[in-house]
Amino acid sequence: MTNITNVLIAICVLGLAIIVDWLLGDPPPPPWKSTYYKLHPTVWMGTLTKVLEPNFKNPVPKKERLNGVLLALIVILTFTLPVYFGLRFIFTSLGLIVYILVAAVILKLTICIKLETDWGKAAAKAIESGDLAEARRYSHFSRRDARNLTGPQIVSAVIESIAENLTDFRLSPIFYYTFFGVPGAVAFRAINTLDGMVGFKDPEHIHIGWFSATLDTIVNYIPARLTTILIVLASAILGEDYKNAWAIAHRDQGKVPSLNHGWQMAAMAGALSVQLEKPGHYIIGDQIEGLTSNQIIRALKIRNVAIILCILFMLPILLLTNLYLFA
Repeated sequence: MTNITNVLIAICVLGLAIIVDWLLGDPPPPPWKSTYYKLHPTVWMGTLTKVLEPNFKNPVPKKERLNGVLLALIVILTFTLPVYFGLRFIFTSLGLIVYILVAAVILKLTICIKLETDWGKAAAKAIESGDLAEARRYSHFSRRDARNLTGPQIVSAVIESIAENLTDFRLSPIFYYTFFGVPGAVAFRAINTLDGMVGFKDPEHIHIGWFSATLDTIVNYIPARLTTILIVLASAILGEDYKNAWAIAHRDQGKVPSLNHGWQMAAMAGALSVQLEKPGHYIIGDQIEGLTSNQIIRALKIRNVAIILCILFMLPILLLTNLYLFA
């Protein structure tokens, strides 16, 4: 099989994964009722983490920290190794077409674009009509109590999530797919899920989850900064304030507790000329424009262009990393 053929296979898998997401999306989590939600592999990763976690708890902090390493490795390898060997078997035994289809579906499961798009548009529509009760349903994924959020606070929560998730659920999976194939994207999704399940600094998780949190910070370090650059470039293409995006990213990224997510959130705030706030935690950006439903739509457009730019920038790397497929 020629080198160019390998590259075309890699591009087909990525392209098909994006198409599948665009057509089907993801099953929504609670409080929405979805029969297929519990069948999503990301949910399996979270469930396995929670099932295993009590078995790795230890009253001695040093031992529990070591157990946290084992917990993370078990979860990561449980999902990554079957994908690697399964795809290798399919590639060598079942043929190229089957390989591309299966690989694309698995890769799609690490990427989530359509669901957030639908939620963002629904939140914008509800805010536009003044239905804050409906709008609050779409701000829960920003990890804050939405019960008393005002319209502008809901807009802020949604935009923050769009910027943060641009790394976690779009660019990072594509980034690690580019370098390490589908198993790399699956490994990233496992790491990111571990961080979301146990990577907290509360007394219950500070020891058991330290490794998961640290690993997530490490693997997102480069993609988060790449995301920031792509937000600035996307803003320039769309006629948004790209200079302000770059300036606010540098000025305010440190105001967000996360070492990584502050960069893209601040860049998005700057591009939209708005001030984003998580009450009691941080305020980023300048209030040049108000937080309205239209800002959500603009944020989604910036996100979409950033995704396209990411794919275009990754193509040359795919050329280098896929010279030999399963060699």
